[in-house]
Amino acid sequence: MPGKTPQRNGKEPVENGIRKNKTKDVEMTDDKSSLKGKGKGQPKKGAKEGEDMTVVVPPSKNTKQSSAPPPADADGDVAMDESDKPDDLEVKVDPVTQAITDIKSNFALLDRAVALFDARFSLRALRSISSLRKRLTPDILAQVVSESWPASSPSANVAKQLLAAVGKESTPLGRQPGPEMEIDSEPKAPAKNGKKEKEARDPIPEIDIFLGILAQVHLFDSKQYQQGARFSKYLTDRIQSLNRRTLDSLSAKVYFYYSLFCEQLAPLPPSPQSPIVSIRPTLLAALRTAVLRKDVDTQATVIVLLLRSYLLTSHISQADLLVSHTQSPENAANNQVARFLYYLGRIRAIQLRYTEAHEHLTAATRKAPASSCALGFSQTATKLLLVVELLMGDIPERSTFRQANMEQALHPYFLLVQAVRVGNLEDFETNIADHAETFRRDGTYSLILRLRQNVIKTGIRMMSLSYSRISLRDICIRLHLGSEESAEYIVAKAIRDGVIEATLDRERGFMKSKEVGDVYATREPGEAFHDRIRACLALHDESVKAMRFPMNQHRLELKNAQEAREREREMAKEIQEGDLDEDDLGGDFEGM
Repeated sequence: MPGKTPQRNGKEPVENGIRKNKTKDVEMTDDKSSLKGKGKGQPKKGAKEGEDMTVVVPPSKNTKQSSAPPPADADGDVAMDESDKPDDLEVKVDPVTQAITDIKSNFALLDRAVALFDARFSLRALRSISSLRKRLTPDILAQVVSESWPASSPSANVAKQLLAAVGKESTPLGRQPGPEMEIDSEPKAPAKNGKKEKEARDPIPEIDIFLGILAQVHLFDSKQYQQGARFSKYLTDRIQSLNRRTLDSLSAKVYFYYSLFCEQLAPLPPSPQSPIVSIRPTLLAALRTAVLRKDVDTQATVIVLLLRSYLLTSHISQADLLVSHTQSPENAANNQVARFLYYLGRIRAIQLRYTEAHEHLTAATRKAPASSCALGFSQTATKLLLVVELLMGDIPERSTFRQANMEQALHPYFLLVQAVRVGNLEDFETNIADHAETFRRDGTYSLILRLRQNVIKTGIRMMSLSYSRISLRDICIRLHLGSEESAEYIVAKAIRDGVIEATLDRERGFMKSKEVGDVYATREPGEAFHDRIRACLALHDESVKAMRFPMNQHRLELKNAQEAREREREMAKEIQEGDLDEDDLGGDFEGM
C-alpha cells in the first residue's frame, strides 16, 4: 500500500511470499498487506502484535511433489521443471515388446486347450489374430520363435522352418540377454535334480502351428504368395504327421490360407492350369480324414474351399456333385455356414433353380456377421440375392438400397432394378453397357443377361394393368421389339407362364386384359406369412443348438445332489438314534 515501507524483520526482503534466499520456509508478519497488498492488517487471535510468524507455503495442486527441492535461478526464484507435468510421468510401452507379449499370451490358452481338451481356448487364440496381424513383422516373429525354443531343443528343425519362412534363418535359438533381463535383481533358483526349467522346455505342437499361422498371415499381407504356398505345404504335412485332435481348429486355418495362396499364383483362375486345381487332391484327402475323425472345423472349412475352387474354374457339375455327396456339419461355425450357403445359392442360381437359390442366399445374408470386417461378404451376397429376386419376377424392397454401408456398392443394381421394374428395355441395355465391368467383377454378368426376358415380361404386365386393351403394334413400339410377330410370341408366352391374365386376339391384333381380382382372397398372403414363421422357427432352433455350456457340469450337479442326499440320510439316522433332535437342526429339517 502507498505510504508503507516493506517490513524486513532484520532479514532478507520478501517478495510475493517467497524469500530471496534458498531456504524452504518463508517468514511472514501478521500484517496481511505483505501477503495480498489489501486489507486492514488485522492480527490473528493466536499471535500478538509485533510478533513474527513462520508460515510454510504449500505446493500448488498442479505441481507434483518431488523428493528433492526444485532448482532456483540466479534471482532466487524457483523455476518449475517440465518433467513435473503429469503427461510425462506416463510410461511409454515399446510397441515391439507389446506385440511380443500379446503373441505369447496366447500360449497359455493353447496349453489350457490341450490340458482340458477344450477347443474354445484354441478359438480364442485364433480370434486374436485380427488384432495382431497389423503389427506382425519378421523381427517380431523371429524373436518370439527364438525365445520359445531353447538352444539345445530336439525340435529345433521346426523353429528353423518358422525362421526360414519369415527370412530370419540366422537368428539363434534360446532367450537372448537384453535390457529387460538386466533389471532383474532376484537371481533365479537353479534347476533341481538336473531338470530343465519351465522356460527351457520345448513348446507343444499347438504353439508352433499357431506361430506358423501367424507366419502365413504375414506372408499373405506382404504378398509373398510363392513363399507362403511352400510354407503352407510344409504346415499341412506336419499337421498330418502329428495326428492330434487338439489341432483341429488350427489345421482348418492352415488349409484356409493354403488355398488363398494358391489362388494368387499364376496362372490365375479360371485357367485349368491354376495351382488351385493341383491342391484339390490334398483338400479332398483332408475332407475324408476330417469326416472320419469327426473334425467339424476342418470339415466345414474344406467343403467351403472346394466349392470356391470349383466355382472359380466354372466346374459347376463337380461342385453340385460334391454338395450331393457331402453334408455340411450342423454345429459348424457361423461364418463357415454363411459361406457354404452363399456358394450353394450361387450354384443353384446358375442351374436355373432360383427358388432354392433365393432361400440359401437369404439365409446367408441373415447369418453374415454384422461387424465391419465382414462387410464385403454381405455386399457380395446381397448383390447376388437381388439378381435372383429379379430372375424370379420379384422387385427388391427399396430399403435394401438405402443402407449406409450398401448404398454406394449397390448403386448399379439399383439402376438395374429401376429398369426392370418399369420394363424399359432401352434403359436396361444401357445400364448393362455402362456397368459391365462391375457386373463381371461381381460374378453376376451372365445372370443379368438372363433378365432381358424378365424386363419384357414386366413391361407387358405393366401395360396389361394400365390398359384394358392394347394393340400389338403399340406393344412393339413401347418395348423396342423388332416386329409384331415377336410381340405376339412374347405376349402368348407371358399368358401361358401366368405372368399376366389376358387374352390374345390374333385376327384383330390386340391384347385384352382380364379384371384383376383381390389378391387377399387367394392363398398368396398365407403362404408368405407361413414362410416368415418357418424362417423364425428355424432361427430359434439354430440358436438353441448353438448354445454352449461348461463341460461335465451335469456330473458335478449329480455329485452334489448325491452328497446332499447322503447327508440327509445320516442326519435322519442320528435323529432316530437320539443323537440329534429338531432343535439342533434349527427346526427346518424334514424327515425322509
